[in-house]
Amino acid sequence: MPDSARFWDKRADGYAKSPIKDMESYERTLERARAHLCERDVALELGCGTGTTALRLAPSVRRLVATDLSTRMIEIAREKAAADRVEHVRFERATVFDDALEPGSFDVVLAFNLLHLLDDLPGALRRIHELLKPGGTFVSKTVCLAEQSRLWSVLLAVIRPLGIAPSVRCLKIDELEGIVTSAGFEIVEADCLPASPPSRFIVARRV
Repeated sequence: MPDSARFWDKRADGYAKSPIKDMESYERTLERARAHLCERDVALELGCGTGTTALRLAPSVRRLVATDLSTRMIEIAREKAAADRVEHVRFERATVFDDALEPGSFDVVLAFNLLHLLDDLPGALRRIHELLKPGGTFVSKTVCLAEQSRLWSVLLAVIRPLGIAPSVRCLKIDELEGIVTSAGFEIVEADCLPASPPSRFIVARRV
């Protein structure tokens, strides 16, 4: 975890300045996420980065807690919230396993481009299940590198020691969905968004 935090701390300022590469896909993701939010919801976003998505989705919920393991990412997100005068979003430095996140306290948990970066994905999904209220909704978009080419695994093994890539899990779609359902979720919506490598958009309900 410390290595991952340092990796993203170093890249936070550059990340904040970089334009979104595929704006069409990003807007589509936001639109589909909003379809599963309502103004009464208390929501949690995991891996919020510099807060762009949290601030875009904030008008659709009553309250949003947005977290990231990078201290610098959270600092930038708080600056954005202050500049936009958004008061019902709280940005906190935390991971999914943080004790400050209380079980059963969220109607919705969001995780975009995060699950493939987690060392303990099954444990994280069980924890997400725990954080949701009964019947709560989990909305995620996850890069599935193994659907494109096995070369990704080789490439990542080479560049990770150089410090130019984070720890990444090369997932197949059926593997990802199996881990989600094994954590106690029922998948109610799932398909691939137009992207290369494929990104799987999943909406799952706590059962």
